[in-house]
Amino acid sequence: MTEEERPTSKNMRRLRPAFSFLRPYLPQVVIASIALIVTASATLSLGQGIRLVIDSGFASGEVALLNQSLSLFVAFIVVLTAGTFIRFYFVSWVGERVSADIRLAVFNHLVHLHPGFFEHNAPSEIQSRVTTDTTLLQTVIGSSVSIALRNILMFLGGMVLLVVTNAKLSLIVLASVPFVVLPVIFFGRRVRSLSRANQDRLADVGSHVSESFRHIKIVQAFNHQGADIAEFGRVVERALSVALQRVWLRAVLVAVVMLLVFGAVATLLWVGGQDVLSGRTSPGDLAAFIFYAFIVAGSVGASSEVWSDLQRAAGATERLVELLESPSEIKDGPIDVLPPVQSLDLTVENVGFRYPSRPDQRVLNDLSFQVQPGEMVALVGPSGAGKSTFFDLLQRFYDVDSGSISMGGIETRELSLHALRNAFGFVPQTPSMFSGTVRDNLIYAQPSATDEQVNRALALANAKAFVDALPPGLQTMLGEDGVGLSGGQRQRLAIARALIAEPAFLLLDEATSALDAESEQSIRRSVEALKGEMTILVIAHRLSTVRQADRILVFEEGELIASGTHAELVKDSELYARFADIQFSS
Repeated sequence: MTEEERPTSKNMRRLRPAFSFLRPYLPQVVIASIALIVTASATLSLGQGIRLVIDSGFASGEVALLNQSLSLFVAFIVVLTAGTFIRFYFVSWVGERVSADIRLAVFNHLVHLHPGFFEHNAPSEIQSRVTTDTTLLQTVIGSSVSIALRNILMFLGGMVLLVVTNAKLSLIVLASVPFVVLPVIFFGRRVRSLSRANQDRLADVGSHVSESFRHIKIVQAFNHQGADIAEFGRVVERALSVALQRVWLRAVLVAVVMLLVFGAVATLLWVGGQDVLSGRTSPGDLAAFIFYAFIVAGSVGASSEVWSDLQRAAGATERLVELLESPSEIKDGPIDVLPPVQSLDLTVENVGFRYPSRPDQRVLNDLSFQVQPGEMVALVGPSGAGKSTFFDLLQRFYDVDSGSISMGGIETRELSLHALRNAFGFVPQTPSMFSGTVRDNLIYAQPSATDEQVNRALALANAKAFVDALPPGLQTMLGEDGVGLSGGQRQRLAIARALIAEPAFLLLDEATSALDAESEQSIRRSVEALKGEMTILVIAHRLSTVRQADRILVFEEGELIASGTHAELVKDSELYARFADIQFSS
């Protein structure tokens, strides 16, 4: 059975997760519901007001009766206006609140998922779901659902009053209902499918825009603007094509419903007119009946529009639920306290690992070694040897396939993720900066850091001079990803950020690759000063950076092939000796 052929009730059940967010706001929902019932009742009562004005007011010729009838009519209007205000305010409030709660729930869930999840789900696609799809749900919950319920009440109440007012004419209305409802159901299934496809294509548009502007320097450096514009045009056209299909179906649905509804009304007018002329019914009854007929017809017509909105919301909910139900492959451990730093050694035993996205390629194989507390250990080897992957495994961005990694005698999988990652100060090869001030970025891992801690970390990272030279200093606003800073400046701030938290382990992944010789020398001196205070693991291709290490581990094709000091490895490791010869002889 295709997506379009699935029962509509099953499609609509996809909205239930979104409506579950209404539970905390039941008092507001109840108030809105009461106002909804009152306004629906007041609207239906207008028909009786019209009958009274015509039959008791105009037809009687008495001013007192006319005034009384009009006063009653005005009372209905006042109640309708007040009820509409209350209903609109509370329904809109609930819609906005629920939309915000869904965004928070999705973000809260995703921010804890393992990094591998984002290899298969583009952040820009996720951003589209968190913004566009939740906005659509806000519209449905804060407007469409209320309109749907109001129309149901109006339809049911209108049908009852039609029968009470004129049973014969009401049969015409009842006979026309199936012809109006069937197109709604028939077209609604296809609209839901196209709505889901439309949201996906809009996400593609957002992804393309985000990627192009995030890498704007590369785009312009390679004069790729024309090709990017052409590709973006194709993405926009695909989104437009799906959107126009949905719009065309909705337009056909509305047109068909209107044709059938007003065709039925025209029939009512003709039959009812004959009855008035023959004296079988009064003008007031006919006017009231026509009013109720328009109420019923309008309810059905509006329901077709709401139905389309609900179908679109079902597609949006489905996309959001996919995110909310995405499982994390990294499970939290029960132990929340690490041993003291002085006894916090690192033991790696027979570790093997493959990336889930590349199951045929073994990245690490039977890796074993131990690092003592306060020791400085460097990891060297050719690109792709598994060094950065090992850092990822240390922080449990992924779990090992075989073997184990232990800290202070506790396997990392037994530790809570918070306790484990709190033990590391990580400086990636390409440092990330966040929008905000320089100080905001520095205290990212330690919000309670004092000015003394901040200044000490800046000094150790050789960053104090350039930060002080900025006119606002620590309060300098950084653009997204530190736009406006050089690569070396970002790297020094990233090192300072890691040091402020005073971690048990400092992980430096090519942390000096973007620095000039003088800054690198300063960082080396700072790292030397930190030896003994914390355990330091360094990945570096520049051997000048790692010569000061207590021990150097040489990686090749995911295996540890040699271990020792710089002097020992120059003699005993062919690979390391080749690296040293290339770098120090040039």
